[in-house]
Amino acid sequence: MRCDTLFQSIYRRDPEGIAFCPYRICPIGAHSDHNLGKITGFAIDKGIYLAYKPKHNGVIELCSLQFEKRAQWHIDSVPREKENDWADYLRGATIALKKRRRLSMGLCGVIEGTLPIGGLSSSAAVTIAFLTALCRVNDITLSPGELIRTAQDAETNYVGVSVGKLDQSCETYCRKEQMLYLDTLDDSFELIPASPDMKPWEVMIFFSGVERTLAGSRYNMRVDEAKSAAYALKAFAGMEYGKFSETVLRDVPPETFERYKEKLPENWRKRAEHWYSEFDRVEKGAAAWRAGDIETYGRLSFESGKSSIQSWETGSPELIKLYELMTGTDGIYGGRFSGAGFKGCCMALVDPAFEESVRKTVGEAYLKAFPALKDRYSAYVCHTADGVGAIEAEVKR
Repeated sequence: MRCDTLFQSIYRRDPEGIAFCPYRICPIGAHSDHNLGKITGFAIDKGIYLAYKPKHNGVIELCSLQFEKRAQWHIDSVPREKENDWADYLRGATIALKKRRRLSMGLCGVIEGTLPIGGLSSSAAVTIAFLTALCRVNDITLSPGELIRTAQDAETNYVGVSVGKLDQSCETYCRKEQMLYLDTLDDSFELIPASPDMKPWEVMIFFSGVERTLAGSRYNMRVDEAKSAAYALKAFAGMEYGKFSETVLRDVPPETFERYKEKLPENWRKRAEHWYSEFDRVEKGAAAWRAGDIETYGRLSFESGKSSIQSWETGSPELIKLYELMTGTDGIYGGRFSGAGFKGCCMALVDPAFEESVRKTVGEAYLKAFPALKDRYSAYVCHTADGVGAIEAEVKR
């Protein structure tokens, strides 16, 4: 961690606190939360740190080790329109928190991400780390659900990305060595421990070397296509429907989709096919995890990746290549590209005994296909971790 050292260099004093939010992975359940599907996920032991101290004048002043531009605004005069830089998520978070609680204190801080940007929900992680710090300096306590909704509000209503609650929920609810099984319809969840009979496993992250911005991708279009499929299916079936923005595939029984799917435009049908098949994979994956069957869980994760490529139609050439390499590499139980899937990274569940051979096999083959990315590609071993909810509970003791 270097953010505390940089803070001392800039402000000539120690920070008064350090907030941390972990990144997340979602082996099964991708591209479904925005239509109220089910997900499985883990927080990992890498994430976003924010070294900070309060500012009594209400000013928020932030810099990042990953970006050059320093950002500044006042808690009472946040720009109403986004400025299209890295701090938009945090401007949005200030507005979202101010809707819910009274703010009197600002803060100054230095932000540090411990892995390259792209695919591990860094936007949600930096938003939650910032909200954690802003709540602390203002003596505010949010429930885990309030924290999730506030962070989601910032991303959807200010930044303009049609996200669900997957990222924020994993980063808040998760616990080390337990799988989060979440239903985004009603936010009910279960933390399923790894069975003592489960074969050894660890997480590997393969960064393609190509970064991405979610808001600038085709992410929102995919969400709208899934909603369009739901709206049309309701009409075909004579179901009652209201506002388009409130329509989701979770409203439509799978039998209705099977009956009317051929009437849908091809792209809408494909998005719905992914959503319904992913819902089924999540339920099977949760059962496999509960039984200690990591091989079945991994296979379902590979199937999720294939569906994301073929039916959800995401995946840059780099990520698709990484996915293909993972499916043919000994020692990998399963995996897929992580996040929106246009750039960023792939995650894999790996047998630790194969760690070095997996790293070598995937890395050499990938760089043979994309030699120009030699200085940007990287691979990391990670492990599961507590979400920010558990961390905050420990801080309050």
